[in-house]
Amino acid sequence: MTTASRSNPYTKGSTTAQIILNVFFIAFSLACILPILLIVAISLTNEKALTLQGYKFWPDHIDASAYQYLFKHSETLVKAYGVSLTVTVIGTVLAVLLIALYAYPLYRKDFPFKKTFNFYLLITMLFSGGLVPFYLLYVNYLDLKDSLVALILPGLSNAFYIFITRTFFQQTIPEEMIESGKLDGASEWRIFFQLVLPISLPVLATIGLFTTLMYWNDWFNSMLFINDTDKFSLQYVMIQMIRQAEFFKTQLAGSGVALMVQESVPTESLRMAMVVLSIGPILFIYPFFQKYFTKGLTIGAIKG
Repeated sequence: MTTASRSNPYTKGSTTAQIILNVFFIAFSLACILPILLIVAISLTNEKALTLQGYKFWPDHIDASAYQYLFKHSETLVKAYGVSLTVTVIGTVLAVLLIALYAYPLYRKDFPFKKTFNFYLLITMLFSGGLVPFYLLYVNYLDLKDSLVALILPGLSNAFYIFITRTFFQQTIPEEMIESGKLDGASEWRIFFQLVLPISLPVLATIGLFTTLMYWNDWFNSMLFINDTDKFSLQYVMIQMIRQAEFFKTQLAGSGVALMVQESVPTESLRMAMVVLSIGPILFIYPFFQKYFTKGLTIGAIKG
């Protein structure tokens, strides 16, 4: 520490604050990481040891029976992974594009119906049509039963994300840039795709991450609209596996067969193994969004 910093009380106070902040964020990081490590440890623990000893960060004996049970259904899981990846990739790309296309006219001061479309968005945030009209629309009128479109379409638009994107445009895109593009003879589509979108990567990445998580974790739409087992999403397949294992365990409870079922179908470790498999792809893609995430969320969240 230099002489100037020792004599300056503000520098000393700043150093103390930095230490407190560092300790706080280290503790916060551990609070985020330790549950994931515990889930991995439980997934590798014997079911009987879990019943007798409870959860441990380091199991006495590594037991991969939960993963072996999952790999017995590897064909089903691979198909479910394919469905979830397809729905997530297509849905995210289309949702980000549609949200940006809706938010951009709302940002433009020369758009004549801006108040009308803002009011329409606000209404959709406050009121919902309900589950029954939602189901009847997709099944009876759009005829999307057993179609992957039924898994993609509900997530293509979100009023809250549109407001975030519109506010980001208002905070970061100067009107002079739009006018300059017009003077150079650029069309509205060219201004949008070649001028607006390239400098809007933070908010697009933020919305893309939110939408990716929504599509990847969705199981409800599969339960509503899909009967073909080859088109089940990963999350819905995992829910069915857990329900099946718990059904056998409940129905055979108190009998001698229950212990055999518990050993062959490790319900608790199986549940954690499914969590590990389901969060894997999200953990890999998150670093690609991270550098844009904070800037896009903070600028876009400012009320405009």
